[in-house]
Amino acid sequence: MPIDFRNTNTLWSSILAETLQRLGLTTAVICPGSRSAPLTIAFAQNHNIESIPVLDERSASFFALGIAKKSGLPVALICTSGTAAANFYPAIIEARESRIPLLIFTADRPPELRDCHAGQAIDQVKIYGNYPNWQAELAMPATSLEMLGYLRQTIAYAWERTQFPTPGPVHLNIPFRDPLVPVSDIAVEALETQFDMEDFFAGLEPIVAGEISTPPNPPLLRGGVGRGSAIEPSHPLLKGGVGSAIKQWQKCSRGIIIAGVAQPQFPEQYCRAIAQISQSLNWPVLAEGLSPLRNYAQLNPHLISTYDLILRNGELADKLTPEIAIQIGDLPTSKELRNWLDKTQPKRYIIDPSHHNFDPLHGRTIHLRISPENLATVVSPQVPPLTNTQSTQVPPLTNTQSTQVPPLTKGGLGGVLTSESNEYLQLWHNTETKVRQAIDQKISAIQNIIEPKVSWLLSQILPAGTPIFIANSMPVRDVEFFWQPNNLKIQPFFNRGANGIDGTLSTALGISHRNQSCIMLTGDLALLHDTNGFLIKNKLVGHLTIILINNNGGGIFEMLPVAKFDPPFEEFFATPQDINFAKLCATYGVEHEIIDDWELFQAKLSFLPNRGIRVLELATNRRTDAKWRQDNLSKFAPGS
Repeated sequence: MPIDFRNTNTLWSSILAETLQRLGLTTAVICPGSRSAPLTIAFAQNHNIESIPVLDERSASFFALGIAKKSGLPVALICTSGTAAANFYPAIIEARESRIPLLIFTADRPPELRDCHAGQAIDQVKIYGNYPNWQAELAMPATSLEMLGYLRQTIAYAWERTQFPTPGPVHLNIPFRDPLVPVSDIAVEALETQFDMEDFFAGLEPIVAGEISTPPNPPLLRGGVGRGSAIEPSHPLLKGGVGSAIKQWQKCSRGIIIAGVAQPQFPEQYCRAIAQISQSLNWPVLAEGLSPLRNYAQLNPHLISTYDLILRNGELADKLTPEIAIQIGDLPTSKELRNWLDKTQPKRYIIDPSHHNFDPLHGRTIHLRISPENLATVVSPQVPPLTNTQSTQVPPLTNTQSTQVPPLTKGGLGGVLTSESNEYLQLWHNTETKVRQAIDQKISAIQNIIEPKVSWLLSQILPAGTPIFIANSMPVRDVEFFWQPNNLKIQPFFNRGANGIDGTLSTALGISHRNQSCIMLTGDLALLHDTNGFLIKNKLVGHLTIILINNNGGGIFEMLPVAKFDPPFEEFFATPQDINFAKLCATYGVEHEIIDDWELFQAKLSFLPNRGIRVLELATNRRTDAKWRQDNLSKFAPGS
C-alpha cells in the first residue's frame, strides 16, 4: 500500500504524494533537509513518481521549470524550512511570467517554533508575494478521516490552479512537528485496517488543460482527455469581439501578423494555425527567432524573418506602415519593431488565451482571449485543425532550396484581394528576400570565430527536431537577427518571462531530462551564474551539448550607451571573470572542447550524443563582435 501509516507525518505526506500521482504528477524535484523529511520519504517511496534529488535550491527550481516547460505538466518542487525556500524565488517569478505550471511545497516549523529563534525558521507564509497563482498554508498534520479529506481536496485544488485559468506556480507551506522520521506510532498504525484506499481516492483522475494553445488554457479535462478541442464557429465568444475583429481584418489591405516568443506544447499545430490565418488574410507574418515558426518555414509562405533589419531603414519602415497588427502572444525581442509599432500606432489585436496583459507599448490594443489554434478554425473554417496525431511531414531544405516564395499572382494565395494588398505583401516579400540574401552572403564569407555566425549556422546544421535552450542577453538577440528560416522542426526554449540569466544551465538540463539530445546556446556569464547546475549531471537521463560563447564578459553591455564610459564600464558592467572553462568542466566531470574553426563546429553538431553533458567552447572578442553588429546591422536593408 502506498499510504504510510507509521506515524501522523508519514500518513499525511503519503496521502499528499498519492493524491498528486493520481492527478497526473510524474516528477518531483527534492532538495535535502530535515524539516521536509516526511515529504521526501513519501515521494521517494511512491514508485509512480520520478523523484530527483538536487542539492542547490535555485538550481533545483530551474531544473523543475525546464521539465515543466518541456512537458506542459506541473512538476513538484520540495524544500526544507528557512532560507532554502527563498532560493526558489527567481524560478517562481519566471514560472509566473512565462506561464509554466509548478507546484511548490516548502516544509516549515510548527507555529509554536516561529518568531522565537528556534533556528531555521523564517516567515514563509506568502513568501513569494503575488507571484503564485494561489498559495496557502496547510493545517497541522492530523489522522482523522475528515482532515485527510481536507488534505486530498486542497491538493487537488492546488493542482488545478497550476493550470487554470492560466498556468503558473502554486505554493503550499506545510508545517511539521516532530518526529520528522518514520518512527512507528501504534495509534496511527491501527488506522490502516480502517482505511479504504479506493473509496478514499474515488473520483480523482488526471486533470489537464483542454486547449492546444500556448500555454494550455481552460477548460480543464478529466481522465486524460486529449488537447485537440477547438471552438465551434457558433460559439458565443465569436459573436462578439472575435467575430467583429475578423470582419475588420478581412477588409484591411495593410495588415501584419506578429508572432512573438513562444514555446507551445504542439509547435506544428501552432505554426500551421498561424499559417492558416496568414494565408486567409494574405498578411505577412513577422516571426521572432524564438518562435517555432522559423523552423517550420515551408508551412508559411508569408514568413518574414528579417523585420528587425528591414525596419532600420527609415524609408522602408514608413512604406511598410500597417493599419492593423495581429500580435500572437508576447511581442518579439526586437527594439526596432517595438519602436516602429509605437511610432506608427496600428490598431493591434493581441491573441492569447491567458489573462495576462501583453501590451508593454500601451497602444490601441484589444486583447482577444483565444488561442491561435482556435482562431484559425474561425478565420479559416474550411481548413480543419490538426489533431495531435497528424503531421505535415515538412522535409528539410536542401542546399539549393530557398525559403522564399515566388512573386504573388493576382489575387494572392488567400483569394481575391485588392491590388493594394498584394503590393503591400509583395513589398514585404521582396525586401525579405534581399535582406536574407545580404545576410547569408556576408556571414557565409566569415572565416574567423565571431558570435553572430553561431546562431546563423545553428539554424542550418542541427539535427531535425533538436530542442535548443537559448540563454538571455546576446544569444537571444543574435537568434532574432540571424536565425535562418528552415524546415528542421527545431524546438526553441528560453526563459523570457523575466528575461534573467538565473538558472540558465539548470533549465536547459530540465528540458534535456528524458528528452532527445538537446543544445544550449549561452554566453560565459550566464553559464557561470549557474554552475551548480552541473551537480545535476549524475541524475540527467539524456544529453545536453552546451555551446559556450566565451567573450569574457557581458557582451550585451557592449551594445549599450554605457559602453562609452570606461571606467567604470569594464569592471562594473562587462565584469570579465577570466575563468578556465576546461578546468571548471573537469571539476564536474563534464566533457570540454575548444572549437576554433567552423568545420569542426559543424562536425561536432552533425551527430549529438545520447548521454552526458559536453561543452563546446568558442572564444570570441566581445568588442569585435559588437563592432561587427554596429557596422552591419543597419546596412543589410536595401537602400540603407
